[in-house]
Amino acid sequence: MSQWAAPGSTAVVAVRQDIEPGWHTYWRNPGDSGGPTTLTWTLPSGVEAGNIVWPLPQRQRLQSLMNYGYSGQVYLPVPIQIPAGARPGTNLPLRVKALFFVCSDEMCVPDELTLTLDLPIRDGAAPLDARHGAAVQRIVETAPRPAGVSARITVQNGVATLTAAGGPLAGREPGPSYFFPFEPGLIDHAAPQSGRYGPEGLTLALTPGAELPAAGTPLRGVLSTGLGAFEIAAEVGPPLAGTGGSGDLTPAPEDAPAAELEKGSAAGFVQAALFALLGGLILNLMPCVFPILAMKAAALAGAAHDAPRARRDGLAFLAGVLVTFVLLAGALLALRAAGQAAGWGFQLQSPAVTAGLALLMLAVGLNLSGVFHVGAGVQGAGSGPLARLGGTAGAFLTGVLAVVVAAPCTAPFMAVALGAALLMPWPMALAVFLMLGLGLALPYVLVSLTPGLLSRLPRPGPWMERLKGLLAFPMYGAALWLAWVFSRQTGAEALGLLFIAGLLLALAGWLLGSAQSERALGRRGRWLAAAGGAALVLAAAGLFVAIRLPAASPGTPAANESSRLPAAPWSAQGVEAALAEGRPVLVNFTADWCVTCKINEAGALHSARTGKAFRAANAVYLVGDWTRRDDLITAELERHGRSGVPLYLLYAPGETAPRILPQLLTEGVVIEALESARAVRLPAEAAR
Repeated sequence: MSQWAAPGSTAVVAVRQDIEPGWHTYWRNPGDSGGPTTLTWTLPSGVEAGNIVWPLPQRQRLQSLMNYGYSGQVYLPVPIQIPAGARPGTNLPLRVKALFFVCSDEMCVPDELTLTLDLPIRDGAAPLDARHGAAVQRIVETAPRPAGVSARITVQNGVATLTAAGGPLAGREPGPSYFFPFEPGLIDHAAPQSGRYGPEGLTLALTPGAELPAAGTPLRGVLSTGLGAFEIAAEVGPPLAGTGGSGDLTPAPEDAPAAELEKGSAAGFVQAALFALLGGLILNLMPCVFPILAMKAAALAGAAHDAPRARRDGLAFLAGVLVTFVLLAGALLALRAAGQAAGWGFQLQSPAVTAGLALLMLAVGLNLSGVFHVGAGVQGAGSGPLARLGGTAGAFLTGVLAVVVAAPCTAPFMAVALGAALLMPWPMALAVFLMLGLGLALPYVLVSLTPGLLSRLPRPGPWMERLKGLLAFPMYGAALWLAWVFSRQTGAEALGLLFIAGLLLALAGWLLGSAQSERALGRRGRWLAAAGGAALVLAAAGLFVAIRLPAASPGTPAANESSRLPAAPWSAQGVEAALAEGRPVLVNFTADWCVTCKINEAGALHSARTGKAFRAANAVYLVGDWTRRDDLITAELERHGRSGVPLYLLYAPGETAPRILPQLLTEGVVIEALESARAVRLPAEAAR
């Protein structure tokens, strides 16, 4: 703010954000989505940096969401305490890592900058900096601060009544008023705030959030009025006297909706679509898609020397992928439009879907093992084309299955793309999901449309039968994994019934295979075997329907039983309690059906080195289990721009926002994050 700083004084430096039209950054409480700007300082010995002096934010409505943030140009001042021993004539090197979340109404982009400043030390009072001093001084002078205003919060019949009295409010009409809480989740940010005023102050009617009734502590935030903006701490108690009866408050006008602010929406949509395409390509390398790779490899081998058939299968597979993505995306968007908390992979939160997929994987494995055949006759030993899943129809169904099974995985770039898509108008959102599907199917389609690549495979022969048998085992592995997920969602009794259904299905497959063999030999017994197989299929289906699924027990992390780290269920209160003790917090949002989550836990989170780093940092490990539906976890994922798991958040004492760790973890990433313990992750366009 000033041209230099004097020894023993408090200097004010500021990070300036120059935000492109149509984009915005966030206040300390971002509202319903996004994340605040975070500054991590590297300072000379004896120099201390204070907290950001936050300017009053704008209200930015985005469809059903309300965010708090800034657009255009904004300064974020920070007080810097200069030691008395600083020598005049020298410079103090200041270095800060600025982490921002820059969003439009369609997508969010993280940004990280390292800014430096050599602050001159001189004797005496310094004049304001010619370029930025006046603007920074204006922010410091007008920023909300305590002003002797007393406040109470009363929750009754689903309404939180905030009363404020005294100080500048006494004896004056407050004008348009609005309350900005410091912490998310305490009130419904998007709900209107109506009120009235009296001789001593004002009353605002707020809509409680999920965490307000259990808070039990003062509701802290900024009360913005026509008389100024003031920091308040509303104690729980009866309403204050003299805060009504004189008239109704004028509603505080909202700032321009994000949709109106956005002038680069086309560019944002294109970027989200490209991220989705890249995420879909990477999804082919994720472990949850490995079983489907087996099916694709079998189909490619069978059609390697039949170019027309390969093209048909490739296009049918693409159609299956795209149609399923549209159906899943439509269901997801419809659930969210109906007010349901749903995210990517929501279908695998249903035990019925998990059990059905386990049985389907078993059936596919049996088909590949030659127990029965779909879409082809019985081959002779050691020769003949590879049995496939019903030709073109089978390729389409393989695409359907690929999407359903890929749901547990979230590849890099997918999180940003899907998080943006869920905030877009539905035509744009569906287009982003289609780009994700195109990325998933693209490698297979390109190979199937390139005869030169297919012709390099050996001619059909006995090796194809051996390949088919080998490729059955990833399907059996997938069936076992899904059965394990089902057991975690339900319990041992339901798992036993699923095993019986699987046994009946396997026996039915064997009988159907016997009927096919009898038919190939012209024997009459084929009808009896076929009828027995059909009856067993119906019996397995009936047993599947009869499985009783217990209600979810939210808040119990499924991973805790085998975790080597002492873990507790995630809650916002748990995070706050640990931070209040000065302890770092690592939050793992996971699910039993998320293969990436389990690999990260086994390889990075539950290792001996990571455990040692946790103990050295005195860190707390919290697990948010999303195996079964949990609306609080869904809301927390959305608050950080995610629509699915995994999500890893590292909270450090003294910081207002967590650092988001990569979706693919290594020991080194976790240990470095714990050791730094003051690095936090989030985004914007800025310069000092």
